Amino acid sequence: MRLEIHQLSKVYQDGKVALRDFNLALDDGVFGLLGPNGAGKSTLLEILALGLMPTAGTIRWEGRDVHQHPTAYRRILGYLPQTYGFYDELKAQTLLEYIGKLFGLHGRALRARVDECLERVNLGEVRRRKVKTFSGGMRQRLAIAQALVSAPKLLIIDEPTTGLDPGERVAFRNMIFDLGRSCVILLSTHIVKDVEFSCHGMALLFGGRQHFCGEPLRFMDTVRGRVFEVELPFSQFDGFAAAHHVVAIHEHGDRVNVRFITPEPSSDVPGALLQRVNLEDAYVDFIRARQREEEQAFGQAV
Repeated sequence: MRLEIHQLSKVYQDGKVALRDFNLALDDGVFGLLGPNGAGKSTLLEILALGLMPTAGTIRWEGRDVHQHPTAYRRILGYLPQTYGFYDELKAQTLLEYIGKLFGLHGRALRARVDECLERVNLGEVRRRKVKTFSGGMRQRLAIAQALVSAPKLLIIDEPTTGLDPGERVAFRNMIFDLGRSCVILLSTHIVKDVEFSCHGMALLFGGRQHFCGEPLRFMDTVRGRVFEVELPFSQFDGFAAAHHVVAIHEHGDRVNVRFITPEPSSDVPGALLQRVNLEDAYVDFIRARQREEEQAFGQAV
């Protein structure tokens, strides 16, 4: 199974560039799309789901252009958009049976597939409960189940953990990781930990452009040796934050532990200790650098 995206771009009629020259090749597993709101992630997913036509570029599944073979492509596609709705008065099992019939499943095959999907997302015991009684985490799992009814080979998921509590988010990440063993999953999010703990690869989007593509560990290398932590009196924090790139703080009494990133792999701050980096460190550092570039470009234009 292989998805290939080549030079994909989307420019709207008002001239807004939502996506420019995006390239990607995916095999089995979970791949993350990371970027702030407005980076172009949802535009890319809508194009991949055939809900939006690109301005330029090609998408191929197993070597076949998906726009020339849309019906065949839709048969292997599962899509969970950022916003979705359910028939809340239906029971979970009934809802999935309805979805299955839309894909041409009937009789024993339909019942078996619905049972499999409900068990896969740990909703088997509540199959006869109405959807309106489900918690946020349960609704997210049901949404995944409905996307799995057609047994997709490509699963596209947009911002799946927004609004979930920490426990539900961890359970959701574990489920996605497990699903990635049998299909290609493209996971779009602005929650960095979803990518760090679920994805074997990632692409970073900013301003409609792809700025990185590869393993999360490779992206983390961009800040390795530059992340430090120091303990300060709380009264000194404002001055310290004005002079340093602070990424996290932890208060305890009248003191505060401050995690910060330096421009170079060293620090002249007394008592600062080098820290093990994470993906959030690298992401925050990247975003700050891009924002500074935009500010400088705007200042030069003015």
